[in-house]
Amino acid sequence: MKKIVYTKYGSPDVIELIETEKPLPRDNQVLLKVHAASVNILDWYHLTGPPVIRLTNGTLSKPKETSLGLDVAGRVEAVGDRVTQFQPGDEVFGIAKGSFADYVCADEHELVRKPANVSFESAAATPVAALTALQGLHDKGRIQPGQKVLINGASGGVGTFAVQIAKSFETIVTAVCSTQNLDIACSIGADYVIDYTQEDFTTNGRQYDLVFAVNGYHSIFDYRRVLNPTGIYVSAGGKLAQIIQAALVGPILSKIGRQQLSFMGIAQVKQKNLSIIGELLESGKVVPVIDRCYPLRATSYALQYLGAGHAKGKVIITMRPDDNSS
Repeated sequence: MKKIVYTKYGSPDVIELIETEKPLPRDNQVLLKVHAASVNILDWYHLTGPPVIRLTNGTLSKPKETSLGLDVAGRVEAVGDRVTQFQPGDEVFGIAKGSFADYVCADEHELVRKPANVSFESAAATPVAALTALQGLHDKGRIQPGQKVLINGASGGVGTFAVQIAKSFETIVTAVCSTQNLDIACSIGADYVIDYTQEDFTTNGRQYDLVFAVNGYHSIFDYRRVLNPTGIYVSAGGKLAQIIQAALVGPILSKIGRQQLSFMGIAQVKQKNLSIIGELLESGKVVPVIDRCYPLRATSYALQYLGAGHAKGKVIITMRPDDNSS
């Protein structure tokens, strides 16, 4: 089988496509024949190795974990002795470390069945980004029907899911993105769109019940200004300064008045959340926005495209016949 690996930090040029043995599932794992995976910003960070990643992923000079990929969709090939939820032939999606490969093992509790009416590519686009959106809006943001919700960074991987998930809660959604992405925001259900190159949403006088920031940068005091008196601000990403302010200053500001401001951290892999996402996919309330698909052998180009900040929605890795080897 073929697998993407990297043995040193750097640009996408350092990754290699190698031949290796098919992995064996542990007792609580399933072996998947991967049909599709998707690229996340975490893959970019693990590859390029900013200081915080180097400290958590091995030594400062080289990574301890050499595989890439988290999102996965595929067919169960074999199951471990203690697996009870799946059997060979089941089509599933979820999280599997090292999913940029022909085959990968995954914990059964980090997978759910793929809806029959959803493609492998769409299912693979979903896990990390949709989990982040759902947990940010629901768990941290305590979203409620009828609320006014603003999504900053609405055209990226997480943002496109956030707009649709927020709409599934019957909220009024304002999407913030660049000029070239306004059509995408409208097409996925945003009630209002703001072109950040033409208008600063933090100074236009409008206020919101919930602000979910997944990209860009504004001061936490700017975000605080656009919240109503009991509003909630949740940061899921963006510039480092935005994340640090949300994580460190947010809890302090939250003690002053009734507004809540925080950083949600990395999304947790919860099977119940994956099941909810699967239901949203099956019903058509959430339709993944896929920018580009690359074969496994072109993973370096997929990573380069994502890292350059060009992606509109998700970037997919497909296991096409000419890339596969058993």
